[in-house]
Amino acid sequence: MPEPQKPRDEAFKRFDARYDALDATTRRKPSGHAMESGAGAGYRLIGELVGGVLTGLGLGWLVDHVAGTQPIGLIGGMLIGTGAAIFLVVRSAGRMSGASVARPEVPPVAAPTQDENDDAG
Repeated sequence: MPEPQKPRDEAFKRFDARYDALDATTRRKPSGHAMESGAGAGYRLIGELVGGVLTGLGLGWLVDHVAGTQPIGLIGGMLIGTGAAIFLVVRSAGRMSGASVARPEVPPVAAPTQDENDDAG
């Protein structure tokens, strides 16, 4: 009757403990813009830019319609909307950049000792 392999079970338990410790230290905690993918962040910036310009155009048209100053309100709204959209995009991009720079460093994983190498093989 073969004897159960206790040292191998112990090695697996130590490996699981080391793996859990590594996983806990390397797992990134999502916060704000850091959880967005690159494509998602790009689409968000494009949405802010287009939305700002369209909002400015809409408000300019409304001013033209109410006040009766046909092209002046539309042109002014477009300029103000574009300026506000560029401001918002630059601010969001700065926040995204700051979030990517402020990530904490991952501590190095300690190499296994000679005892652990002997048990695993």
